[in-house]
Order: sequence, then structure tokens, then C-alpha cells
Amino acid sequence: MFPSTSKALLLFILISLTVVDASPLGRGTGKATLNFATRINGNSTLNIAEQDRARAQTFKNAGHRSKRSTSVNVTNAVVTCTTQVGVGSPATDYTLLIDTGSSNTWIGASKAYIQTSTSRDTGNTVLVSYASGSSMQGEEWTDTVTFASGLVIGNQSIGVASFASGFSGVDGILGVGPVDLTSYTVSNEGTVPTVLGNLFSQGTISTEALGVYYVPLSESSSNGTLTFGGYDSSAITSAVGYVPITTTSPASNYWGIDQSISYAGTTIMSSTAGIVDTGSTLILIASDAFQKYQSATGGVLDYNTGLLAITNDQYANLKTLSFYIASTSYDLSPNAQIWPRSLNTAIGGSSSSIYLIVGDLGSLSGSGFDFINGYAFLERYYSIFDTTNGQVGFASTAYTYATTN
Repeated sequence: MFPSTSKALLLFILISLTVVDASPLGRGTGKATLNFATRINGNSTLNIAEQDRARAQTFKNAGHRSKRSTSVNVTNAVVTCTTQVGVGSPATDYTLLIDTGSSNTWIGASKAYIQTSTSRDTGNTVLVSYASGSSMQGEEWTDTVTFASGLVIGNQSIGVASFASGFSGVDGILGVGPVDLTSYTVSNEGTVPTVLGNLFSQGTISTEALGVYYVPLSESSSNGTLTFGGYDSSAITSAVGYVPITTTSPASNYWGIDQSISYAGTTIMSSTAGIVDTGSTLILIASDAFQKYQSATGGVLDYNTGLLAITNDQYANLKTLSFYIASTSYDLSPNAQIWPRSLNTAIGGSSSSIYLIVGDLGSLSGSGFDFINGYAFLERYYSIFDTTNGQVGFASTAYTYATTN
């Protein structure tokens, strides 16, 4: 875990799953949409920008290795998604962190694994190391995994931890990243099938894809959806625009895309590679692009939060920030560029301040990993992580231009 050195609070998005679209799921229907709700819990941690930069550095370091046995830290994120997942038959529920930046699914950090008639010990060992010393090690089992009625995986590979450090308050990880991120984490196996991969191969979903719809934290009723097998058409207000996974390394090892960024119509970052990541809170951009954004907005670095702070007058003059992805422009309005003011104190900030949600990645552009579109972007645009077609999709929602921050 990262050391606890500031007064920032850890915000958890706790996901409670119920089936919305769960008619018998074969190749014909092909998807299931599940509801989740958000709530905020407190815990001391690094400031919000430092957390995201540490996660980004681990992505970059691991992505350059030929054997990627290191995953990014997800338990210290500011906005963290968790869900109840049933394992075994009858199922025991475990609280798992959902992470698009890693791909192993494992349990046992808190609640012990309960074996049932569907539990099989493969005899293989599992070792996954996370950022700043967090890790799990144990044995690989296969078992029945249940998300909800009609959304069940048979013989899913899971890690059962005999040792786990740095995972307080959760039972493990639900990894929904690319399968290659499981490389060399399980003995005697190259890669292991992910939950999405098995839902697809077993015929439960027709496309190996995950749709994510967030409702902004500032909303009074923060309900969203997680869709296995595609996307929830009722949650979007535009056509879905797709972009291929980038070929530029190390971003290509994750949900990496190419994009450029402009502020007020002026380019601040030329087309380059980076990633889309549910486990990062902010939008991080390369240092040279960040300096242009800071200069244009007049923001001053606030050391408690790690964010740029602006005055009321500067906020009134804030312009549109545009992300050009494939042939589509995805715009963030002035309100979408600021942290929810009602939650300022939750990240160690002042209740009267205005903080921008664009942060410094900590390295210059041209590294092959020049941005992260994190939660702050994804709460404004529906996202689709499509393994089958090697692409990421985006669409506007009712909250794209909301002014609740």
C-alpha cells in the first residue's frame, strides 16, 4: 500500500448488483446489465494527484517489462469500485474491487475461502504483486462464480490467498483488464482466462465487452450500470464512437487509445497514446501539456490535494476542454473540469475552493503513455471495453453536460 501521509479521504464506490436485463443469456440475447450505487467512506491516504501518479508509474513500469507480474495498486484509489461476487455452490459472497488495470480475480484477503462441491484445487501457485509493496500469494482454484441470477461462470480460475498485504476492507480483486496482464502470475500457465473471457467462451455473453456507466458523485442519487457483453442503450444519448486499441507501447498493454487534446480550440497535446482507466480518479496528461493547461486556466497548485485551484473569476472564464478520439470530439464543459465542490473536504481541500480535475502525469509526452482518462472523464461519458473487437467505445450520457459540480 502507499503510505498514509495526508488528510485526503478514500472514496469508495460500492456496487450493489441486481439484474436489469437478464432474460436467459445465450448468444441470442448476449448481455446483462447490473445496477450499482455509490457511497463515500473515509480513510487517510496520499493526496489525490499523488495516488493517480503512483498508479500511472506502475502502469508504465510494468508495461515495459516482458513478464508483467506486477499489477497497479487499486486499494488506495480515491474512487474505487467494489462488487459482491458469489464463489462456490452454494455461493459465498465476497467483496471484490473491480479493476480494468489488472486481470487476475482472487479472494481471501479478508474473508476465508469456503470450499463447496464445485471447488477444484489445480495445484498451481498464484503470485500477484501490486504497487508500493501490496501483494497476494496463494493457490489457484477453479470454481463457480456468480454475479447474479443468469450471470454465472463455471470453472473460473480464481486465486485463493494464503497471504495478502495492503487490502483492508475488501476480500480481493475482480480483474477485468486484458488477459495478457495475467501472464506469469500463475505457475504452469502462460495466461489464465478472465471472468469476461469465460462469460464469452461459455456462451453467456455474445461479445467479450464491458460497458461502464457512472452517475457523478455529486448527484443526490448516484446509481449507474455495469453491463457484461456490450452496453446499456438506455444510458446513452448519442451513437457510440469506437477507437482501436493503440499499437504504441506501453499503453497498448492496457486499454490504450490514441487521442489529442485542445483547450479553447488550441491544441495542448498532439495525438499520442495513453489509457482509459476506471481505477484512476483524475484526468492525467503529460507534463508539457499540463503546463499549457495550467497557463491557460491560471490554476495554482494546491499542495494538500495536489490539484490546481482556481478563483471564482477564473472559473467564470473557463473554456471547453476537448478530447479528439478517432473522428469524434468529446468535450468537457467548465463544470465537468472541476472536482465536486460539495466533496472538497473529502479530499483534504477547502470547502470554499474550486479544484480542477486535470492533473500532471509527471513525465513529458512521447513516452508511449502520455495520459490517463480516469473517473473524472468516465463519469461524463459512457465507456465500453471491447476485447472481441480490440477497441474502446464512448458515448454521451444525460450527465455529459450536467452542472452539478
